[in-house]
Amino acid sequence: MIRLLIADDHPIVRDGLTGMFAAEPGFEVVGQAGDGAEALRMAETLRPDVILMDLQMPGMNGLTAITELAERGITSRVLVLTTYDTDGYVVPAIEAGAIGYLLKDAPRDELLRAVRAAAEGKSVLAPSVANTLLNHVRTPPTPALLSPRELEVLQAVAAGNTNREIATHLFISEATVKTHLLNIYAKLTAPDRASAVAKAFKLGLL
Repeated sequence: MIRLLIADDHPIVRDGLTGMFAAEPGFEVVGQAGDGAEALRMAETLRPDVILMDLQMPGMNGLTAITELAERGITSRVLVLTTYDTDGYVVPAIEAGAIGYLLKDAPRDELLRAVRAAAEGKSVLAPSVANTLLNHVRTPPTPALLSPRELEVLQAVAAGNTNREIATHLFISEATVKTHLLNIYAKLTAPDRASAVAKAFKLGLL
């Protein structure tokens, strides 16, 4: 019996997946989470075999949750199930510890096979995701060094400041802060604030 935790911010998606797995022998859905923080708490308590994890969720996103799971030594296998297949999402998720990466348009049988494979410790990738990773390996991105101002903005983000607080501290407008953040995301191939901070630490920029 594969014990499964489903993390997605859309109740209809969670309910649909729960119904699908409930109708299939060999699976038990032990919980549903609406964001990364809830998924983390439930994973610590329930210790599921596999976590189906969306990436874009309010509050703590899926990428941050995957990173936290690894840092806390939670051995549940994380299978990403999302709509995004660009390298800004795929690469950080795999680097953070996801064992597989599927898209939400995956056929039912493919998803069932993927969860079984993940439970056995095998990696599973959607074809487009595999291509994204191959292209990333063949032409590895070399993020440009951040400008002094971009580094200041990222340091402030890492310290937990809002855009408004950063703007006040640096004597710039909120619009300028947002522009700097967009440039940072592009240079670090990161989809959001948490990912940019994590990537910057990994690269030694922070």
